[in-house]
Amino acid sequence: MQIKMLENSTNRTILLRAAALFLAAMALFLLVPSPHFDRPCSTVVLDRHGDLLSASIAQDEQWRFPEIASVPDKYQKAALTFEDHRFFYHPGIDPLALVRAARDNLRHGRVVSGASTITMQVVRLSRPDQPRTVTEKIIEMLLALRLELAASKKDILKLYASHAPYGGNVVGLEAAAWRYFASAPHDLSWAETSMLAVLPNSPSLIHPGRNRRLLLAKRNGLLLSLYQKGIIDSLTCSLAIQEPLPEKPRPLPMSAPHLLQRCQSLPGQAQNRFHTTVDAALQRRVRDIIGRHHQRLVGNDIHNAAALVLDSKSAEVLAYIGNVDDPVDSLKGHFVDVVTAPRSTGSILKPFLYAAMLETGELLPTALVPDTPIQIGGFAPQNFTRTYEGAVPACKALAYSLNVPAVRMLADYGVHRFYGLLQQLGMTTLSRPAHEYGLSLILGGAEGSLWDLTALYAGLAQSLLPEAPETLQKAFRKPFYLQTEKNSPAKRPDPPLSAASCWLTVQAMLEVTRPEEDRAWREFYSSQKIAWKTGTSFGFRDGWAIGVTPQYTAGVWVGNADGEGRPGLTGLSTAAPILFDIFNALECSAWFEPPEEQLYEIPVCSKSGFRAGPYCATTRVIKAPQAGLSFATCPYCHLVFCDSTHTWRVHSDCELIAGMMPVPWFTLPPAMEWFYRKKHPDYQLLPPFRQDCYAALAMQPGSMSLIRHLSNRSVYVPIELDGSTGQIVFHAAHRDPDISIYWHLDETYIARTHGIHQLAISPSSGEHLLTLVDEHGEHLQHTFTVLEK
Repeated sequence: MQIKMLENSTNRTILLRAAALFLAAMALFLLVPSPHFDRPCSTVVLDRHGDLLSASIAQDEQWRFPEIASVPDKYQKAALTFEDHRFFYHPGIDPLALVRAARDNLRHGRVVSGASTITMQVVRLSRPDQPRTVTEKIIEMLLALRLELAASKKDILKLYASHAPYGGNVVGLEAAAWRYFASAPHDLSWAETSMLAVLPNSPSLIHPGRNRRLLLAKRNGLLLSLYQKGIIDSLTCSLAIQEPLPEKPRPLPMSAPHLLQRCQSLPGQAQNRFHTTVDAALQRRVRDIIGRHHQRLVGNDIHNAAALVLDSKSAEVLAYIGNVDDPVDSLKGHFVDVVTAPRSTGSILKPFLYAAMLETGELLPTALVPDTPIQIGGFAPQNFTRTYEGAVPACKALAYSLNVPAVRMLADYGVHRFYGLLQQLGMTTLSRPAHEYGLSLILGGAEGSLWDLTALYAGLAQSLLPEAPETLQKAFRKPFYLQTEKNSPAKRPDPPLSAASCWLTVQAMLEVTRPEEDRAWREFYSSQKIAWKTGTSFGFRDGWAIGVTPQYTAGVWVGNADGEGRPGLTGLSTAAPILFDIFNALECSAWFEPPEEQLYEIPVCSKSGFRAGPYCATTRVIKAPQAGLSFATCPYCHLVFCDSTHTWRVHSDCELIAGMMPVPWFTLPPAMEWFYRKKHPDYQLLPPFRQDCYAALAMQPGSMSLIRHLSNRSVYVPIELDGSTGQIVFHAAHRDPDISIYWHLDETYIARTHGIHQLAISPSSGEHLLTLVDEHGEHLQHTFTVLEK
């Protein structure tokens, strides 16, 4: 009986003690606040592999990275061996350490040993500037117990590693690893790790001077302790001891300063650590390429450049160079992130007009497009070379970046339609209504950003690549640089351009002439096929070059951030060399496969490139989108009647039917013909009518035209430098190179021209009628209005 009563009493005592301990723990948990850290952190940008790209100092001027994701195994073993080898066995307070510290301090009559555990040190770090008193030590112990109840041992160790001081303005293991060893914490050697493990105990030892011997002794002592505990072997210990201490803190990597700036400006971002899709190695290579070319460009007072490299399929950003890095001259706008800055597009949008017209069947790649002087209202576009082809296949007009054919194509397609298409493709910088841009939209009248434009070119590739995962839009995807956006759900509308039109567009861009050092690329089997395009804005302010392959899309902009133009600042001479150096740094890939299921065979005229008509002498077969089957038939091949010698043209009023020989003939309108025959020696002019056939021809229309007509247009007569009235130059073309044209203004004869039909006149203000009459009576009339000066 007494034994049972004793057992019951013992059990009650145990239960009471357990309950009391539980209540004490609950009171500690509920009544004592948990330590927390609310100090500002550095903004850290990491690449796709976790390597540091760039970082900014915290608001309190400390290099304090956000809390580390995991503590490296080496650091954990070194720190616990040096600071708290019973860390995993005590509740935040180490009684054995307290007894040892009390004994040592009493023996020496002063404080020579501490008993702070890592948990207590975390508490102290969370309460800076507190006095070192007995009362404060008791508070630290209570808070340490509270922290042990609220967090796991691994979380406490992460707090310690993230907030411990490492000398100067360096706080936390990760910042210290990069500042002293230019390395991630997980990549440190045993010697480097041991130095960082002992440094929080005496952070001032890192400064140059006599204290560094003490730091070296502490580090080597820890290495010997690690060896004695069997954590490292003798060889590792011996080699680690031979490693020197770092001389001084190193600058942190700044491979992507403008991307860092962009991350910091993201709305609603509470984080300070950004995991990006950028590849650090590629980022450094592209940055070096920009730097090398900057040294050349600055000789022409061109101070800024930017580059963007995307994964063609996913639209992930692989390299982001917002501007050149020139710390010597800070007044040239190098801080401006040009990747996102709207700039005049030049000719860089032409491929999308070409693709759009192929898509709707309003164009075939081979179809001739007029390339003659044109004036629409007050807009008179010119080709960059100030020359004209007369007529040029649409694909070559794109490859040669001819402005006049592009303006004519946009006039046919419609400014509002093209404006809407660009917005649908993802262009976000069109801030004005379509009518305000007008036809200049295709020649740089609108602003675009390198971000949007590179994405548009990547969209051409995406249309030709295998189907993307369900999380991605089918084509013309929005680019992204944060890994958190990689699997974000996206709308999947049908792409506005089919694979067929995109295929023909990239094939045309293969023919764009490369910079001089790359012009022989076809002669080398190893050369990478690149579909690319340049652009140059009015006034030589912006140079563009964007290229696309199945694996990569790269865009380059060159210019001055303040908009200053420079002679020779063209896309071909400034941006293109950078673009091809970037592609040379990228791995080659196989070319796109043609989307055969979307391409239809279409017979076309060998001369005009239009669908073959009944009078086309020779034809060939091309492939185009289905809509191309309804494209116009050849308007330039006609049946003409010649005499039996094929020397003269005849008609039934001057030749017997039996003597009239029908001959298919390719002939262009006079203005187109005048330029075309200069570039095509094989072009055959229509034979002239036999002399006896002219009498029966009252008028033979279509032999004569004005090259730049001003019909129903308003013009100004220029004022010369001396104040006198200038002249307007009219230029006519005639099929017969030896004929004379008689010029009349308001029914008054003014001049005769022969061979070259150019005439300068000074008409008065008001409406006028210009009449041209050739030797055979054919006449041409145009009205125009001269505005008041």
